[in-house]
Amino acid sequence: MNVLYTAEATAWGGREGRAASSDGHVDVQLVIPKELGGPGGAGTNPEQLFAAGYAGCFHSALKVVARKESLDVSESAITARVGIGANDSGGFGLTVELVAELPGLTAEQGHALLAAAHEVCPYSNATRGNIDVTLTLHED
Repeated sequence: MNVLYTAEATAWGGREGRAASSDGHVDVQLVIPKELGGPGGAGTNPEQLFAAGYAGCFHSALKVVARKESLDVSESAITARVGIGANDSGGFGLTVELVAELPGLTAEQGHALLAAAHEVCPYSNATRGNIDVTLTLHED
């Protein structure tokens, strides 16, 4: 693979510390959510950061495939829901649900775009076979 861009970030203190990108654009406090036995409060966590990244990346992939099909997705949105829990091997695993709002498109068009974007998106390609990812079309 010809690498076009490399992002770099460092974490200090794990889930109870800080994470920052090498360019300084991301600099966040990490806090363990109450649901995982932590204090909660101000800060974020790896699952929220993963959800934001996946949502942004998937939305870009969706826009690419929509453009190829001459479909207008200018008012669309993608929400990523990332769950964490114990797995059967004694460790932890993730689940992802990607929810698409695609106003102006039929359900058939929406489902086809989601499937095509799932094949294009780098996050989807990285997680395929490792994380259960559900694609959901938000229908009014």
